[in-house]
Amino acid sequence: MMFQPQNSALEQSLSSGNSIGYNLTRTETAFDCLNLLAQNQWDLLLLPACLSDGTEAADMIKLFRRHGYSGAVVVLSELQHVAEVTRALQQGAMDYLLIPFGHTHLSQLVQRLVQTQQHQQSIVAESCQSKQMFQLAQRVAQTEASVLINGESGTGKEVLSRFIHDSSPRAAGPFIAINCAAIPETMIESILFGHTKGAFTGAISAQAGKLEIANGGTLLLDEIGELPLALQTKLLRVLQEREVERLGSHKKIKLDIRVLAATNQDLEKAIANGRFRADLYYRLNVFPLHCASLKDRQEDIIPLAKNLLRRHMPQGQANTQFTKAAQQALCSYDWPGNVRELENVIQRALVMSRGCLIREEDLMLPTLDKMANERTPAVPASPSLSVAMPTRTPPPSRTKPDLQKSRKLAEFDTIIATLRRFDGHRSKTAEELGVSTRALRYKIQTMREQGLDIEKILTGQNADLVPTNFNFS
Repeated sequence: MMFQPQNSALEQSLSSGNSIGYNLTRTETAFDCLNLLAQNQWDLLLLPACLSDGTEAADMIKLFRRHGYSGAVVVLSELQHVAEVTRALQQGAMDYLLIPFGHTHLSQLVQRLVQTQQHQQSIVAESCQSKQMFQLAQRVAQTEASVLINGESGTGKEVLSRFIHDSSPRAAGPFIAINCAAIPETMIESILFGHTKGAFTGAISAQAGKLEIANGGTLLLDEIGELPLALQTKLLRVLQEREVERLGSHKKIKLDIRVLAATNQDLEKAIANGRFRADLYYRLNVFPLHCASLKDRQEDIIPLAKNLLRRHMPQGQANTQFTKAAQQALCSYDWPGNVRELENVIQRALVMSRGCLIREEDLMLPTLDKMANERTPAVPASPSLSVAMPTRTPPPSRTKPDLQKSRKLAEFDTIIATLRRFDGHRSKTAEELGVSTRALRYKIQTMREQGLDIEKILTGQNADLVPTNFNFS
């Protein structure tokens, strides 16, 4: 561990370091610091926010990175240097300490550093947004505060939740995740709270709920915005009283759990529309975190792709690499499906690749196909000939009008148009239509049962609805 002394208060703050097992090496100048960085491998570099000559920690971090130091950096600062600390954090500093501080603060910081290094193998954070997000997650993990994680589908909300659990004092306890949108409404209460034998038809034995199973650990409530209002009330009571009753029982079971929640919805808008309880929102939203979309953190795309490539590489296969053209294609794509879509593309590319290189065409990105279609017009136009093609009006229908069928067709057409507008994104479509994701899934399934190929319609292979095949009886 290495640091640069700034003043007497800093010297006093660090004077107890060696007595508690830290090997602290002091250096006075940037030149001496660079020499020591080149000679040894250091676990942590402590930098003052602002040197006596006016040099900021952010500039020092750039200098040290250029000379090959890739370890953790912590900024030591007094209150008047808030702006300098912010700029240092943007350059990749892990954390900061306010002067004066005690040896316990330094000890806690080192503990967070060790835990972060243990979990970094599964975490990719190269962009400023990702680094800052995981820095905040590391800090809140040491507390018992409830965390609400917001972000688009596929941005890694569950990965962040596991990181918080693994970095917390509850890491040895269970991590239980429940997707509130994937469980039928009739079953979610039993799955959350548990039930006794005979509590309802089919309850042939007692069953502990997810809240009870998570005792001593962390419970993730994914897609919390899909939880029915009646269940929201019961969940709020459980979180307030820290005890739960199984269905069919009056025995209270004490709970010792950390609650994390995740959503891709705007819960404040859901509160305004009466679809989410404000008191539950404020209970869960003690510490908000946001997972940025992949297109907003370009620096993460290639590291994530390489990490996913290693994860899905067939056992015994030689090391496969991306060509420069493939990397450029990955970086130029918008990724509406975020990291989940990137993982699908990498798996597909591994199947399509020949040899140990993944080429641009192996990725089969939708934008590439679209560009190819644009380059090849269906009907070549003649610059000297202009022909007006008459439109053919279909003959008037002689069948008896069916009001129910017309309404259903109009509903289907609205769903298709909205899905197209959001590139097939189910949650955004449901929000726009004012229905739950579960209700939208049911309507899409109904359309499939009527013979509609949703995927072909969305990609333009089958643009028309065929009402003659529908059965609305």
